[in-house]
Amino acid sequence: MKIDASKPLEYSTEENSNKIFGFWVFLGAEIPLFATLFTVYFVMVNRFASGPSGKELFEIGPVLMETFLLLTSSFTIGLAIHAMRHGYKKAMMFFMGITLLMGLGFIGIEIDEFFTYVHEGATLQTSGFLSSLFVLLGTHGAHVSFGFLWGAGIMIQLWRQGITPATANKAFIFSLFWHFLDVVWIFIFSFVYLKGMM
Repeated sequence: MKIDASKPLEYSTEENSNKIFGFWVFLGAEIPLFATLFTVYFVMVNRFASGPSGKELFEIGPVLMETFLLLTSSFTIGLAIHAMRHGYKKAMMFFMGITLLMGLGFIGIEIDEFFTYVHEGATLQTSGFLSSLFVLLGTHGAHVSFGFLWGAGIMIQLWRQGITPATANKAFIFSLFWHFLDVVWIFIFSFVYLKGMM
């Protein structure tokens, strides 16, 4: 395995570069998935049947907290990658840990939000609006949950092996995934929650 010292560690081998390119292709395939879910939501957004509308259901407090946690975690994963490029393992582990804790906080708030909706009689079966809402939010939440487990696995590898071309590559690819989830959330926050509250 030939290591090119002129490149950042995560790109330092041909295999690493190929993995990063492959992951960009994967993220490109994720865009149509979320685009489809948003399209279905926009088609169903006014089909309330006997259930509540977004204006009746959405609360700004939990949504702002979710947004704060996810956007701040995007900053901390950036700090983790910065620390990685300087070889600071402890700092990298610290910022990755903060990122994952914020992700866990986000998931907790979203689960509580879902329980609140169901308690108020807003379920998947209530209306087209609610079924499309639950599927969109649930798909994003499932991605965050998967990201949490993935990030935890990478942290275990970093703790055992240190910062190597392989662990740096995995951490960088994870950071791309996490930033992607933040971008999707900005669309959810803007076009689902804020628009729904108006």
